[in-house]
Amino acid sequence: MVKTKHFDLTGKVALLTGASKGMGRAMAEAFAAHGASVVISSRKQDQLDEAAAEINKSCGAQRVHAVAANAGRKEELEALVERTRRDVGPIDIVVGNAGVNIFYGPISEIPDEAYEKTMKTNVQANLWLARLVVPDMIDKGSGSMMFTASVGAYKPSSTLGLYGTSKLTLIGLVRNLALEYGPKGVRVNAICPGIVKTDFAKALWDNPEAEERANSQIPMRRLGEPDDFGGLAVFLASDSSSYMTGQALTVCGGTYMWS
Repeated sequence: MVKTKHFDLTGKVALLTGASKGMGRAMAEAFAAHGASVVISSRKQDQLDEAAAEINKSCGAQRVHAVAANAGRKEELEALVERTRRDVGPIDIVVGNAGVNIFYGPISEIPDEAYEKTMKTNVQANLWLARLVVPDMIDKGSGSMMFTASVGAYKPSSTLGLYGTSKLTLIGLVRNLALEYGPKGVRVNAICPGIVKTDFAKALWDNPEAEERANSQIPMRRLGEPDDFGGLAVFLASDSSSYMTGQALTVCGGTYMWS
């Protein structure tokens, strides 16, 4: 048996937004299983408490803490970061997984309010989060941030154009943060899922047409599952990816291998 510390997160503190269910929860569970102390956040405390209890039971330790916050509100992000520091410790790992998609239709017809909320939550809020946590990482000379983008960033859409635009902008943000924070030992990467079977994306996969596309067009012949992202998150959080930053990692079963 080969002994390795490549994926050991013991002693690390991870903070995740959008983590009461779906991909965020799967990442939190993987972090806890690899030894990290984890703070999960979303808007609803009851869902967070349930998720934290189940993950702690699974890993056999009280490693996961639940703190409700709306990731699209700066003051709530500030309170979330401060409570994480106070109750758990300085932050080593951040996952910005919270996002919204509130408009379905041509981007040329989007109301200003919907545009502003989408860009604020999917882009600006992640910049706020990065700024809030980076002092802890700079003090240690190391740290890892990862933000959930989308394969929607890679092509235009007649119905999800603004969502894709926000995620392409998020990738641009990730690259600029990687450039600025790299000399200080902090890495920043994006994760770009294809269609994943989460509640957030249910309208895209819960129909016969989506199943047919999965069975005929996706090289892996299935849709994504939240658990497909736990290992990737641990890799990005750990020293195993210590020379990787500014990347947009596509996890889509091969659908976008040509992009």
